[in-house]
Amino acid sequence: MPMPMPGDVAASLAAAAARVPLQQVQHRRRERAAWWQMMFLLVTVLGPIVVYPLFRLLALSVSGEHGLSFAPYARFFGNADTRSVIFTTLWVLFASAGLASLLGIAIAALLHFKPFPGTRLLTRFLELFVAFPSFLVAFTLIFLYGSQGSVSIALQQIFHLDAPPLDFLFGTGGVVLAEVVFFAPFVVRPTLASFALLDMRIIEAARSLGANSAMVAWRVVLPLAWPGIAAGTILCFLLTLNEFGILLVLGSARLVTLPVAIFSAATVDLDLNAAAAGAVLMLAMSLSLYLLYRHVNQRHVQRSPTR
Repeated sequence: MPMPMPGDVAASLAAAAARVPLQQVQHRRRERAAWWQMMFLLVTVLGPIVVYPLFRLLALSVSGEHGLSFAPYARFFGNADTRSVIFTTLWVLFASAGLASLLGIAIAALLHFKPFPGTRLLTRFLELFVAFPSFLVAFTLIFLYGSQGSVSIALQQIFHLDAPPLDFLFGTGGVVLAEVVFFAPFVVRPTLASFALLDMRIIEAARSLGANSAMVAWRVVLPLAWPGIAAGTILCFLLTLNEFGILLVLGSARLVTLPVAIFSAATVDLDLNAAAAGAVLMLAMSLSLYLLYRHVNQRHVQRSPTR
């Protein structure tokens, strides 16, 4: 094989040196094109749909008769019922999301560690269930467990009662039940994904050393799978906080939470400024939960092994 001449080597080096600036120019062009695409999406899509409504919401919440004013916040939070509304909102949130999270984790553990012949079918149903509108769950519960529902009428006929025995849906009990049923599947999927990353050899080793199921779950499974479980739980809290359809159907006038109070301020009291102030509070709470969810989910992704 003939040896390359010094002139050929010099020409090759010169060509390689010429390609480096060309690659840098192409890289800058791609970055510039990506920046313009982002600006185009921001102006044409995100601007009218997201950015402008948020800006108007913030501006409306600090608008008064004579310009900039925090009077809407004073009217909304100065209302004697507001503290009760916030307490009710937090109580319903922690009751519903907490029970839904526990139920979702239990279902995920059952599907993963104790599979049965219908496991795959049930998993697919839970994945489909998250696409259902929330008010459909509320109406389903009414048709089943309402005072004129099929279960209530059946119990009345079986026990020969004068009135239907079930009357708990239109209030706190019904809202909590509906939200637990609706949001538990949102916890199942990320928890299952977290369980799928576990090394079963560690669990088998713990069992061989004499650990019972409770010890394995508390000392082995939970420390290894907690990022995925936490991400699903925070997502459940975030979705429950922003739920309105179930509250509108089952809450009625007996249960006034923050979304209902905002809706009432805008449509009944016609005080859009006060409603905007309450919406800003809801937005701040939602963004806080979302940032926490992103942080926990990022840790889950970083800890996930590459396969």
